[in-house]
Amino acid sequence: MPFSDETLALAARVVEVARAADARITTAESCTGGLIAGAITAVSGASHVFSRGFVTYANEAKSELLGVDPAVIARVGAVSEDVARAMAEGARRADGATTAVAVTGIAGPGGGSVQKPVGLVHVAAARGRRPTLHERHVFSGDRASIRAQAVDAALRLLLRAMGETA
Repeated sequence: MPFSDETLALAARVVEVARAADARITTAESCTGGLIAGAITAVSGASHVFSRGFVTYANEAKSELLGVDPAVIARVGAVSEDVARAMAEGARRADGATTAVAVTGIAGPGGGSVQKPVGLVHVAAARGRRPTLHERHVFSGDRASIRAQAVDAALRLLLRAMGETA
């Protein structure tokens, strides 16, 4: 998937801000399937601030790689604030990163419900001892559009977590 100019500009800003702060960032992705990491690594110099990302599409992967409690997933579902926060916090711990961003959602076209419609995306950013940030979005469009909007939202939240605005 080619990235939009806006996405690449956001990713470049993330790399610039992280590099200036001597920070390390990581990603934990479900519905975006590695696109956030892809956008970041599309930027020259990203290797100075990004060492790995976690694609945890299956619930088991969320638990095994990021330490998300399976009981939490069973209680509130994988597409939830609790799981997004746990994914971000688990990725930060697993990588030793300064800041981690996580995304879980329903990109469609199927899989939605009245309570959790297609386009619902939870984004979280963990940043050490400070509180983990969270945003809930309901994006519209087709699967590719929802995933692209989720990438941009994650990059913006990552900037916010590092004390910047997009």
